[in-house]
Amino acid sequence: MPPLSRFRDPRHTNYRFVDTVLVRCPKCAEVAHVVPGVCLASDASRPSVSAPRRLICRNCGLTRESGDGPGFFTGNGQACDPYFQVPLWLQLETRHGWLWAYNLEHLELIRQFVQAPLRERAPWHDRGRKMTLIARLPAWIKRAKNRAEVLRAVERIRSSLVT
Repeated sequence: MPPLSRFRDPRHTNYRFVDTVLVRCPKCAEVAHVVPGVCLASDASRPSVSAPRRLICRNCGLTRESGDGPGFFTGNGQACDPYFQVPLWLQLETRHGWLWAYNLEHLELIRQFVQAPLRERAPWHDRGRKMTLIARLPAWIKRAKNRAEVLRAVERIRSSLVT
């Protein structure tokens, strides 16, 4: 993909990326998926964030159901799934801290942001501009001097899914 010269914050939050989360299976340590469970409201285009979720591992056949709403990652260290608190598959520790993503769409948004030399935020007078996923990224990811290192980490994370 050619590098983007400009990145405009799409103003997504963590909630946008929890429809499908890639995690490490607690039984076999292979990639597993956390997906929305059976939804009773058939007219909803996207499942609610508080809807039950199902952990599915296609490698060992493990399935689990969650009844609770999400508990988002807020600390330092390894990131976990907000529903089952199992480690995310798409994460890597760098010398600055942990870089993680819920799924490939989330990882791609981070890559586009880091790669762009011009990064535009929402206007100062706009509501909720400090609550977007991009605005809440750690400072070390936002620094231009770390651009090459963060992009290498993004590619290593992406390649961990393919191998």
